[in-house]
Amino acid sequence: MKLFVAIVLLMSGCADTTPPSAVPPEPADLIITDARIVTVDATLPEAEAMAIRGHRIVAVGSEQEVAVYQSEDTQVLPVQGRLVIPGFIEGHGHFLGLGRAQQILDLSSAETFQDIVGQVAIAVDGLQPGEWIFGRGWHQDKWQSLPVPNIDGTPLNDRLNVVAPENPVYLGHASGHAAIANDAALQAAAIDHTTADPPGGKIVRTTAGKATGLLRENAQDLVAGAIQKDQARLTPEQRDINFREQIVLAGREAHRFGVTSFHDAGVDFATLDLFKKLEAERALPVRLYAMVRGERNDEMASLLPKYRMIYENNDFLTVRSIKRQIDGALGSHGAWLLEPYEDLDSTSGLVLEPEEEIERTAELALQHGFQVNTHAIGTRANRVTLDIYERAWRRSTVDTNNLRWRIEHAQHIHPDDVPRFGALGVIAAVQGVHCTSDGPWLASRLGQERTQATSYRWRDLLDTGATISNGTDVPVEPINPIASFIASVSRRMKNGEVFYPDQAMTRMEALRSYTLNNAFAAFEENEKGSISPGKLADVVVLSKDIMRLPIDELQDTQVDFTILGGEVVYAREI
Repeated sequence: MKLFVAIVLLMSGCADTTPPSAVPPEPADLIITDARIVTVDATLPEAEAMAIRGHRIVAVGSEQEVAVYQSEDTQVLPVQGRLVIPGFIEGHGHFLGLGRAQQILDLSSAETFQDIVGQVAIAVDGLQPGEWIFGRGWHQDKWQSLPVPNIDGTPLNDRLNVVAPENPVYLGHASGHAAIANDAALQAAAIDHTTADPPGGKIVRTTAGKATGLLRENAQDLVAGAIQKDQARLTPEQRDINFREQIVLAGREAHRFGVTSFHDAGVDFATLDLFKKLEAERALPVRLYAMVRGERNDEMASLLPKYRMIYENNDFLTVRSIKRQIDGALGSHGAWLLEPYEDLDSTSGLVLEPEEEIERTAELALQHGFQVNTHAIGTRANRVTLDIYERAWRRSTVDTNNLRWRIEHAQHIHPDDVPRFGALGVIAAVQGVHCTSDGPWLASRLGQERTQATSYRWRDLLDTGATISNGTDVPVEPINPIASFIASVSRRMKNGEVFYPDQAMTRMEALRSYTLNNAFAAFEENEKGSISPGKLADVVVLSKDIMRLPIDELQDTQVDFTILGGEVVYAREI
């Protein structure tokens, strides 16, 4: 039996504490009692109870103060001393990607390349020749051993060709910044020894010039066209069913992990049209803050006004930001660095989108009232992005004091550039769990000295006045805010070691980064991000007190209830 059934439906018979002369307030629909509420509201940091009417919080305070909102029709949820916090806001993720990841091969737990080959071999069974096989989540730096032979630590596709000679196979790196394709997929994309590297991408080859199957950064786009051609065979009804399934799957995972709002880091206009359709049907499972992505500047110049959607009452879709991407990822040697890679000194990374294009986007954003959120991971990428923002603001006649432009990831920042975030008001949209997930191998890319000086410098950013928002970049990492919270305060890596603990956040800083700061990063701090009267009733009840218990006791913390707009959308079975 669900905990919701066992507890939420209980009707409380508490005595009426309202003074005889007082006019009782309009009753609440739901009251949470017997709680330790950490509000993330400085005016009332902690409370015992809260009342919800409709989709809004109407009261927060002591048991006695909230009891006056109870009637015989009020549902009462006594949470037995559990921690209640604002609903988690995923600060940077890919919502459809989260749903899509559950439809394809999950390669994240593979310990060797042979494990992946085995998954593909099983997937081939029962397929017709020509049917595609997709997967995502592999990371060569997390394998127990590297395959032999390999190039730059990544495998050749020979074993995939053996198990899937007639089925195109396309397997995305965990970061999303590289992929392995077998020969059938390369052939479908017309990639051979004569194919040139696209701007911002690389087709990795053997010394004889044969493509190994590894495609870095924008080289993945060469296969994307072949995949789109294959998917075009689906009927509109089949595509709609697939899209809706991804939404449902993503929503279930979000609710299970206490995520009530989601910053979707990049969707095109066509996808926004589908989101708008679902919002009209009241079929979006979380509140989406969508960033426009993958559109040309000339298209945005004419269409941005049509798509701008600022937050309205109980909204589930907001569109007021643009996503750009200046570089790739460190794991794929695509992050743009000020100096060459330690383990591949022939490169300093890749520029995925030209600086002048991003600068033009910045001008359009200022013209149409949009935020700019630029993916920047490497030290040079972060510096150049800050330069672009500063130049655009200097030329603009718009008031730039409250633009809240962001740098997505902000992983490796030269010490000279750290203070610029706070001084310019640029938000560092980080992912705490990336630090502890990537930490064990970062020095292999950057060297120890450069890693320490530039990587995940959260304390330095906070001390210079910067705002940090937090997320997981799902499906790069699981959509688990608690794991990212633990990483943010402990910086303890999967190997047990701690990654430069002097740069950790406090627990309250980490909680704010996942709630009120993420709301601020979306211009929605007056609507969500804290448990405050008048705000949206987006609330999470946790099985353990992540604000008090020792870090070592928090790993198995789970979400017991997720409440979205005053409705219990998830209750854990116990």
